Amino acid sequence: MQTVGFVGVGKIGLPISENLIKSGFRVLGYRRGSLAEFEKLGGVAAKSPAEIGAQCDVVLSCVPTTEAMNEVVNGPDGLIQSARPGQIIVELGSHPVPDKQSHVATFGKKGATYLDGEVSGTPGMAAARKAVIYLAGDADACKKLEPVVKGFADMCLYLGPFGSATNVKLINNMLVAVNIAAAAEAVALGLKAGVDLPLMIKAIANGSGGSTQFGIRAPWMAERKFKPIQGSPALLAHYFPKIDNLAAASGSATPLFDRAAELYQRCADLGLAEDNDVAVMVDVLSSMQRK
Repeated sequence: MQTVGFVGVGKIGLPISENLIKSGFRVLGYRRGSLAEFEKLGGVAAKSPAEIGAQCDVVLSCVPTTEAMNEVVNGPDGLIQSARPGQIIVELGSHPVPDKQSHVATFGKKGATYLDGEVSGTPGMAAARKAVIYLAGDADACKKLEPVVKGFADMCLYLGPFGSATNVKLINNMLVAVNIAAAAEAVALGLKAGVDLPLMIKAIANGSGGSTQFGIRAPWMAERKFKPIQGSPALLAHYFPKIDNLAAASGSATPLFDRAAELYQRCADLGLAEDNDVAVMVDVLSSMQRK
């Protein structure tokens, strides 16, 4: 039985770990918070990233901040302490490319390979194996990682040089933000126009105007079902500065995204961004008056 390490067993890491366990892997996990739920699923708790690295040839990490990523790698109990030749480490969290890339050489000195990874999908999609996994960096290492990825996701894409996975995730999330705002605008119009919302949603979801986000969120918007949270407006907005930086560096205009970002800021100003799913954007659009 192959042992796979997972650092950061959180909202995304937990369903990924569960799928790995169901696929026959032994999963050694670490997080700063409680690992009780992880252990109930059959996971094995570790005391540090270094302990995970010492036992695993493949280590997945998904941590929320650059500071946490740096601590996981370079801390006194970090992965670098147990890095060795042939080991593969992939960071699945979203961080600026230069920050991620700074660890490539660090691990390279130990003979280990550090990869750029991203997860495209909600925790629910990850649980259902429908999240898409993006990989970038050393092509041979990414190829070796595929059997592990197949243990928790149905689709894995190799996107090229290090940083490509992060950049594609940012472009994806730009579309997510715009699509959710558009879905909210459509549902708000349907509400005010007095149409049969379930029938409208069925017609659009199966027609030319549908999208993945419309199919997921429009029914919740119609019911004003904003919990449990699959992804909050605040969490999505966390990506906006990174998207802006990528667009600025590329010299690319983003007028639709810029307008959507204003709507998410309005959501924050209304106090709705932290404790609701992004489906709450329907309330933001419904609160606006036609000019």
